[in-house]
Amino acid sequence: MGTPAGPIPALGGLIGSVEKGHAVTEQRKDSEAPSYLRPAEVADLLSVSPKTVSRWAKEGKLPFMQTLGGHRRYPEAQIRQLIDLLRQGPSA
Repeated sequence: MGTPAGPIPALGGLIGSVEKGHAVTEQRKDSEAPSYLRPAEVADLLSVSPKTVSRWAKEGKLPFMQTLGGHRRYPEAQIRQLIDLLRQGPSA
């Protein structure tokens, strides 16, 4: 998979090597389990539509896990890191 092309250059640098999501096969029961966001929550945070979030995930621009039911969930820590990078703007 090559570097994704698209309107947001920061996405390629942060997660350019993201592979397709993998099904979540087990639930963690410890308190340090990573938190995942639903597509609508990611859309609200990035100020885009849920369809855009889905398209970016399909194109490899956003990291995600896939539930056993086939739904995408996005790692909250990585999404918030992306938001921080986008707020900083392009560096010279």
